[in-house]
Parts: sequence; C-alpha cells; structure tokens
Amino acid sequence: MPVFIAMLRGINVSGQKLVKMDALRNLFENRGFENVKTYIQSGNIVFHSNNPNQRDLEQIISAGLKKQFGFDIPVTVLAVEELKKIALNNPFINDDSKDRSYLYVTFLSAEPEMALYEHIKNEQYQGEAFELSGKAIYLYCPKGYGTTRLSNTFLEKKLKVAATTRNWKTVNALMELAAAG
Repeated sequence: MPVFIAMLRGINVSGQKLVKMDALRNLFENRGFENVKTYIQSGNIVFHSNNPNQRDLEQIISAGLKKQFGFDIPVTVLAVEELKKIALNNPFINDDSKDRSYLYVTFLSAEPEMALYEHIKNEQYQGEAFELSGKAIYLYCPKGYGTTRLSNTFLEKKLKVAATTRNWKTVNALMELAAAG
C-alpha cells in the first residue's frame, strides 16, 4: 500500500487551531488510512492509502478536519517518493558554509509561474538564500525562520500558490518515519 505524508499548515501555533495528535490519528484512521503516525505537534502525518490521488487525499483530509475541528486547515500531501526526491535535490545540503539547522523546505501546492518566482528572486533578503525546484523552495535562513521575509504568507502572496514549510530536521524525520512503514 502506498505511503504518503500529509503536512497541515498552521495548527497548534501560538494557541491557534489546536489539534491533539490522538484526535488527528483517529480522524485519519476513520477515513480508512492505515499505519497512521504523527510527528511532533505541528501537523505531520505519515500514512498508507490505497487511493493514489494526492489531490483526493488532500480534499478528504481537509473536509474531515473542517468537520471534526471546525476550521479550515490547508493540507499538502506528498507521496514518499516525492518527499525523497525533494530532500535529495536540496541545493544547500552539501554547502559546508550553511549550517543545516537553518535549512528549511517550503512545499508548494503547485509549481509557480517562473515570472513570479524570478520577481522575488531579484529582491534582497539579508544573507538568506532560496532556490525553487518544482513544487519545493529550499530556504537558508541564518537568523532562523521566525525572522525571515520568506514566510509561507509572503511566498503564497507573491507566487499565488499555497505553501507550508518544514525545517530540515523534520523533513528527514518524516522520511525516516515513512521508510519504517
């Protein structure tokens, strides 16, 4: 059965959109997903599904979240192979001048228009670096993600696609969790 990773945007942040992980696992299991595992409290779920359509899975999960918790939560679903490819293509990972603890990946709902990306690429970001590859933006934020202009909201507004960001440690943990079955 195929393995997928769901990433929820904006839950359990600053006391907003509170979702308990037990309730989240139950919601997934009640929708027919199997081997459901969560990673930390920020909405990372590894699961198995017979439904290969990621957009269908996003809609099923999103509708379930709305029904159970009463608020809209953006959901991004990736196949495990897609997450591995994104991780392997990180252009900053082999750059010894970049501390891995300041690496992030922003997962996009769709590939943005290159003209929109080129527009933001030409701006100044105070020592930060970013690269687009398909539906992922690799970020290097040496002052931390909390201070970057390259936030989900900024990227969504400028690129006109939904976005959710994970730090490099979480990306690797999700791959390990997915590989463990």
